[in-house]
Amino acid sequence: MSTYGDRGNVTCLQRRCEWRGIPVRIQALDRDTDPSQFTQVDLIVGGGAQDRQQEIVMRDLQGAKAAALKGAIEAGVPGVFTCGAPQLLGHYYEPGLGQRIQGLGVLDLVTVHPGPDAPRCIGNLVLEVTAERLARELRLMLGDVPYLIGFENHGGRTKLGSVEPLARVVRGLGNNGEDQTEGAFHCNAIATYSHGPLLPKNPFLADWMIQTAIARRTGEPCALNRLDDSLADRARSVMLQRLSVG
Repeated sequence: MSTYGDRGNVTCLQRRCEWRGIPVRIQALDRDTDPSQFTQVDLIVGGGAQDRQQEIVMRDLQGAKAAALKGAIEAGVPGVFTCGAPQLLGHYYEPGLGQRIQGLGVLDLVTVHPGPDAPRCIGNLVLEVTAERLARELRLMLGDVPYLIGFENHGGRTKLGSVEPLARVVRGLGNNGEDQTEGAFHCNAIATYSHGPLLPKNPFLADWMIQTAIARRTGEPCALNRLDDSLADRARSVMLQRLSVG
């Protein structure tokens, strides 16, 4: 699934590895994917889709394939899952029209679309990372915890159970427009409604994923050399100024 340019997250991870001389191989996870391939991946990226496409994906993510994906996430494989992908990782997604779509139950959350007449959640997002371990590791890596910047466009409203929220909403609506939560964080999986795509707008988050993946693969602490992100930093500053944040 890759609505709203979410494949840009894959490109961002790929380029930021290649610029550092880290070899990368992209593996599409589709109907022909053997469940054993989930044990070989170091990073997972899941994008958004419309309700019909989500139904197709969930029909495919059954049995051994579902168990393999859940196992990879629970084993700590870093991942970023956007919009429709986190809905499928939850207990269920209930569309405004049609049948409830059962999820994988990896994340303790449910999503309900309030109906075709309800307004969509659309607009720029600014988020303060509140997931405790992620915030701590970003602070160690960067000396600070920058805002996350993105763009949301979703009809469903997500309510969290015991899973930890990814962030607090500073600008935008987030999970449901009511409790100021946005996304979820579990093991090393980032669930979010933030398009943009998320990682090009927040390259430090891509670096956290890469660093975590390498440390997990090698069993040794990993510190990445810095890249020139001056252009991205300028774009982020302009966006925060426009949204009167900072």
